Amino acid sequence: MAELNAIELDDVVKEYLSHGEVVQAVKGITLGIAEGEFFSLLGPSGCGKTTTMRMVAGFEDPSRGVVRLHGKDVTDVPPNKRDVNMVFQSYALFPHMSVWDNVAFGLKQRKVPQQEIRQRVGEILEIVDLTGREKRRPREMSGGQQQRVALARALVNKPRALLLDEPLGALDLKLRQAMQIELKRIQREVGITFVYVTHDQGEALTMSDRIAVMNDGLVEQLAGPREIYERPATAFVAGFIGTSNLLAGTAAGGVLTVGGGRVLVPEQNGQVTVTVRPEKITISTEQPDGDVSAVPGTVAEVVYLGTYNSYAVSLADGAEITVFQQNALDSTTTAERGDSVWLSWRAQHSYAIGS
Repeated sequence: MAELNAIELDDVVKEYLSHGEVVQAVKGITLGIAEGEFFSLLGPSGCGKTTTMRMVAGFEDPSRGVVRLHGKDVTDVPPNKRDVNMVFQSYALFPHMSVWDNVAFGLKQRKVPQQEIRQRVGEILEIVDLTGREKRRPREMSGGQQQRVALARALVNKPRALLLDEPLGALDLKLRQAMQIELKRIQREVGITFVYVTHDQGEALTMSDRIAVMNDGLVEQLAGPREIYERPATAFVAGFIGTSNLLAGTAAGGVLTVGGGRVLVPEQNGQVTVTVRPEKITISTEQPDGDVSAVPGTVAEVVYLGTYNSYAVSLADGAEITVFQQNALDSTTTAERGDSVWLSWRAQHSYAIGS
């Protein structure tokens, strides 16, 4: 018998009344999240990702559809009766309480025996690397440490699933990147299902087992990070996940003519849009040999970004292609602004996408 999903959404819709008109924030989402999975809802502001999470938590009621937790219909079950906890960006720690008391608060409310509280709080503080800081107040801690306290407080109750709504948004870039690795480690160690809401594609790619990319209340693609990055299903996904070059036209015999050059699109004929990632492209001052896509252009801009150079290359038809060139052995550039260049890439790196 197949294992039940931790969370299931079955054609879930959320509608609001706005100025007398019905607005759909979520337009019919169906998906399943496996036990122990790190699952991300990714998309721009207003796409419906937070509303979707709040319906899982019970803070919002679906207008239509069914929410199931571990196979049980909880659509009409209040939040405090659902076996999930939620962590917000604001952390919502009690400022007058110590770390220990903040983490133990939920257990005390449920009248868990003192010995069990000591054991469970001690174990979770060790997992989130806060052992030795039990007596500190939130104001005496860094943003990253406060984030760990909020996580510990949620995890100590041993929920079947943990919902995280942009919890790293208030941290600076370096700390946010470090906490991404820590969150994945903690999730792997405790084995609890994590559902993570973010608009940051780097966060989602770093931590997730699978990602649902949302746009305008719908899931545009649901897949693993590599699949979503390498094989985006739509132009929106290609543009939202990292940087992508979109080239459109009519292909004949598996070749798309672009800006005086050719783009190989195997098994494609007729109207087609292809995407190619900037790091897949080679930039050269000489025309390439071999069975590759090859397009001529003029360098419009060169930006030095430390680990790589970013080139903006204008084509004869007015299109512009972005190229990333790794700074591997030295910091010299292949071409300067105004130079005539050739761009080339392998056929498998031109991926045909939907609208």
